[in-house]
Amino acid sequence: MPLRLRLALFGVAVVALTLLLFGSLLYALVARSVNTNQDDALRTRAHEAVATLTSAQDLTPRSPIAPADLRSSTDVFVEVFDPSWTVIYTTAQMNGAPPMPSARLQLGAPERAGGAFDTDRGFRYFGLPFARGYVVTGQSTRVPQSNLSGIVGFLVISGVPTLLAALAASWLVAGRALRPLKSVAGAAEDVGRTRDFGRRLPVPRSRDEVAVLAASFNGMLSRLQEAYESQRRFVTDASHELRTPLATIQGNAGLLAHGPPIAEPVRRAAATDIVEESERMSRLVERLLTLARADSGLRLELAPVDLRAVVLDVTRQAAAVHPERIFDVHVVDAGVDADEDALRQLLWILLDNALRYSRSKISVDLEVDSAWARLMVGDDGPGIAIDERDRIFQRFYRTDASRAGQGAGLGLSIARWITEQHRGRIIAGQGKAGGAGLYVDLPLLRRS
Repeated sequence: MPLRLRLALFGVAVVALTLLLFGSLLYALVARSVNTNQDDALRTRAHEAVATLTSAQDLTPRSPIAPADLRSSTDVFVEVFDPSWTVIYTTAQMNGAPPMPSARLQLGAPERAGGAFDTDRGFRYFGLPFARGYVVTGQSTRVPQSNLSGIVGFLVISGVPTLLAALAASWLVAGRALRPLKSVAGAAEDVGRTRDFGRRLPVPRSRDEVAVLAASFNGMLSRLQEAYESQRRFVTDASHELRTPLATIQGNAGLLAHGPPIAEPVRRAAATDIVEESERMSRLVERLLTLARADSGLRLELAPVDLRAVVLDVTRQAAAVHPERIFDVHVVDAGVDADEDALRQLLWILLDNALRYSRSKISVDLEVDSAWARLMVGDDGPGIAIDERDRIFQRFYRTDASRAGQGAGLGLSIARWITEQHRGRIIAGQGKAGGAGLYVDLPLLRRS
């Protein structure tokens, strides 16, 4: 069932419930008023009859003149009884005989000087004692029922157009209220079909839910646009980075497999290029897989790790591989909640970045400040421009000075992801030797 129809029916249901409650209250009030009016009329007629009979001298029984037939008449009738409840006079008959009040009334009337009421066989009676007997007035109960039936008919006749009007009003109001949702649904369908993430909905000046919905939808489109463009750049850059080693491998492999006879030095150089480019492509694919796992929501499992031991171990390995560089290492004791393999990968990324641009010296410092451990890896190279210190952590981003290098621009993106997984932060700045400096802040272990 459409939402608009459900809202319209809900509005009609609310109006119907209101009408039902109002009608029930009105019916109860009118019913009470009608019954009270009938009782007042019977009581008044009885007192008038008693006043007339008190001044009369003769109370001998006599036949009524043109008595009313109670099968069709709804007028008030009067009956006079002697103390033994024998009919003296009546103004109405029922099937040729005067109507007799019930035994309850005959027993109750003498006990109440003000009279007693009773309802019996479709008639309302009022019995009033006087000095020489009883006066009973009565009327058919069809009189109040007829009045109440008129009230019910009025409520039904007036309720039907009211419900129809409520349905029409609810339908119009629901349509107007749901129009922004229809616009959002249409925009979402168009964006999905055309991939035009630059489209935006107009935001109303009001501060109601419609404006909040439009603003939220536009914010979602902005994030989708950023993610889509980032993914497109990612695919383009990955294809470009993979094309270069593949072309080198393909060319050298073709030369070795199908080319003319070549000298041994040339053959060795071609084989060396194939190995180096294969390793480069392997590293690139591995980093792409790491970033893909990060995008899929991979979370590292953290455990207490001695950060000082990890830093000393990785820098020792790097110094052994690059004996031509000077490593200036200063570390203090620091324990953190971390994934040790991810920490080693992070440190290798920072050292690879420093090795790529340093002239001769690399500095590694581990300090403790308050509840944080700060790891800094710096070099004595050209450094990083201030306006590029945020962008270097983007995927495939490389500064102009590094485009001739071998990096693909993914390492620092992985380093940022690893740092964020450890509830830390990574920033770029200036190192102690004047070149680039990469700073990683990690929360220390809490003391028990």
